[in-house]
Amino acid sequence: MKPYCERTKEELLQERQNLEAKFEDAKGKGLKLDISRGKPSAAQLEISRGLLDAVNSESDLKCENGLDCSNYGMMDGIPEAKKLFADLLEVSPENVIVYGNSSLNIMYDTVSRSYTHGVMGSTPWCKLDRVKFLCPVPGYDRHFAVTERFGIELINIPMKSDGPDMDLVEEYVNQDPAVKGIWCVPKYENPMGITYSEETVKRFAALKPAARDFRIFWDNAYALHHLYEDQQDALPEILSECEKAGNPDMVYEFCSTSKISFPGAGVAALISSRANLEEARKQLAIQTIGHDKLNQLRHVRYFKDADGVREHMKQHALFLRPKFETVLDTLEKELGGLKIGSWIRPRGGYFISFDALPGCAKAIVAKAKEAGLVLTGAGATYPYKKDPQDSNIRIAPSFPTPEELALATEVFVLSVKLVSIDKILGNME
Repeated sequence: MKPYCERTKEELLQERQNLEAKFEDAKGKGLKLDISRGKPSAAQLEISRGLLDAVNSESDLKCENGLDCSNYGMMDGIPEAKKLFADLLEVSPENVIVYGNSSLNIMYDTVSRSYTHGVMGSTPWCKLDRVKFLCPVPGYDRHFAVTERFGIELINIPMKSDGPDMDLVEEYVNQDPAVKGIWCVPKYENPMGITYSEETVKRFAALKPAARDFRIFWDNAYALHHLYEDQQDALPEILSECEKAGNPDMVYEFCSTSKISFPGAGVAALISSRANLEEARKQLAIQTIGHDKLNQLRHVRYFKDADGVREHMKQHALFLRPKFETVLDTLEKELGGLKIGSWIRPRGGYFISFDALPGCAKAIVAKAKEAGLVLTGAGATYPYKKDPQDSNIRIAPSFPTPEELALATEVFVLSVKLVSIDKILGNME
């Protein structure tokens, strides 16, 4: 296809007229489509139904150490659940605390604890003049919202094909004591689907922070979310790399079963050094009498072991893979060669990241909404919802039915084309 930027004004006006007719037809269908959030589909939720039968009124509710999961005790998780997370993420059970249903909850608590009580004896962040956090972009909006909530200054770090720009990360972390943390989604990153390279992970582990209370917030949300059995990204284990580099306490790793079992009733965990976990336990001892151990027991008895989880994830991939391919193949067919957008073909995760022409993202999202398609708000993948280029749009293919997704992608492509033509025509004036 001839790129739009190489077409004459007359050619673009004719193309726009043809596209507008198709768009009006789509509007006339009264569509109500949503590809804004990474929610599992109804069909995906069905495959976890057996989890509800793993523990019932007839079950022995004692875990392997003999303690009753229906009573008080085991504030930091039952042994079987610790082992399950440890095996999945290649660490020791001693490095795991099992929480409730949300890893985001753990992240918020970790930032809050650092803000009010400091990190291992350091000055609480609330008593400092400035606290800064590094944010690889485009990134996860909920991460940014947590640190924004505490008034922390957020700094954009561009993402590259192998992870964050580590030259910039090293410059900030190693030279500025006000930099206290960095948000990371290291595998099948939200929204780009990038997995950090071995070199990037080793550079993270070898950081020499100017602040002794600097921590890497390693949200390994998509560690097991492969789309293909024969094409899977590998990620070096960060805790052991930090220990080898002489930084055993530098990382907090977060994970959950939210997109493995049930998003609203999964199990989450914090993985870190013994010293970091001991500090977290001090807060837990005051904050809670313990999380839902029956749910932990239910998950362990249903999945049995790490291999059971991996087999379960293959079923998720059967639903997700064709949806990703529907979107990606349509983008390639309809937009490839037009030079009005770019995207990455991820091998896992939950999102597709689309970069439109600069200055077009907000207009594309608004245009799509006219035809009944809800997209993640433009700017959401940047701190303060301010995309400096106004170009990035996150696409979440998971929730709609295949038929709905095909329609949604059609509307999206039409919106991209129409807004891009208007942008190019405006530049001609």
